[in-house]
Amino acid sequence: MPEKRTYLAAIVPGLLLTTLSPAEARIVCRDGFQKVAGNLIATPYCQDDLLARVAREYGMQASAARVRDNPNYKREVCRFVGNDIRISEYCLQEAPSFRARGR
Repeated sequence: MPEKRTYLAAIVPGLLLTTLSPAEARIVCRDGFQKVAGNLIATPYCQDDLLARVAREYGMQASAARVRDNPNYKREVCRFVGNDIRISEYCLQEAPSFRARGR
């Protein structure tokens, strides 16, 4: 009987480690909004992701990381695709000259 206890004592922690997975820590973005506790909220991280994705659709080789890390590059991307309705409001903050275009 002591052999079975030793065997179980060695196996149970291993089973627990394989069945319990750590919480997933990645950010989930959907069209410029971040999923937080089941709700979608606007965050700069996800808006940068959307801006880069829209720029790539227009043929610009933009990465979300570069948009996040370089404000001047973000302004350049906004000048290139800032009239797209999906990001036009976001680009108002980056390129204020877009405000006067409709008047």
